Amino acid sequence: MQVLVFGAGSLGSLVGGLLARAHDVTLVGRDPHVERIRSDGLRIEGEVSAHVEPAAATAVPDGSFDLAVVTVKAFDTDGAAAALASADLGGALSLQNGLGNEARLADALAVPVLAGTCTYGARLREPGRVECTGRGEVVLGPPEGGPSSFADRVGASFDAADIETTVAGDMTRRLWEKLAVNAGINAVTALARVENGALSGGPASEPARRAAVETARVARDLGIDLSNEDAANAVERVADATAANRSSMLQDVDAGERTEVDAINGAVVERAETPVPVNETLTALLRAWERERGLR
Repeated sequence: MQVLVFGAGSLGSLVGGLLARAHDVTLVGRDPHVERIRSDGLRIEGEVSAHVEPAAATAVPDGSFDLAVVTVKAFDTDGAAAALASADLGGALSLQNGLGNEARLADALAVPVLAGTCTYGARLREPGRVECTGRGEVVLGPPEGGPSSFADRVGASFDAADIETTVAGDMTRRLWEKLAVNAGINAVTALARVENGALSGGPASEPARRAAVETARVARDLGIDLSNEDAANAVERVADATAANRSSMLQDVDAGERTEVDAINGAVVERAETPVPVNETLTALLRAWERERGLR
């Protein structure tokens, strides 16, 4: 399969690098990362080890691609859609945080767009070197749910690259469960400057649980079957499984970069019909941090 990965940061480099073990992959990212991959290939270290040589570029190249995997931050989705609009694509898969990314991509691309979640941990150590900080799973399927032959084909291609993959027909619920996990883990770890494992029974576990429960309540108000217990258990399960990981939002704060709080906790606040005080507080604090640093 010819695969284009748009957004070769931590996760995009890891997923693209793993796919490159079985497919022709082109990574679209920024220098000096792209330059190093062109000269020396991409090294994957940590829980998975590999040295692969995907193509790399700083803009979408000419050519045909069976699949575009989009891994940019949610606030860059519109830019990704514009960049991909003129490409010859067979379809796209969003492996992004937050809600609404698939719809924004579908508005710009005349191809099938799949929703996906990924629980592999990734950290870009230096140009040309990405660390897999934890094995996980990719789950993908149509964002509206139901079967899809294209999703089956993409799932098979991920399996061929030895990426643990599930093709699911209930992505709407899964996206909300992922949102609950991210709402509970990302903002709390970013503000407390702690690894995910600190949410397992420590003092930060209660605000993380409450943020997830609020997210589940908003989901149910929208007709999505996600119980408080399932959301809270998902946070605990992911925090335990990724105890040594630094969340993507914590990595953003460490680097002094804009976070995805608008697409995560902010998305819960935006869709809530009743008060969601924990998500409101987490959103306000991170937005204040960003504003003071000129990031918004």
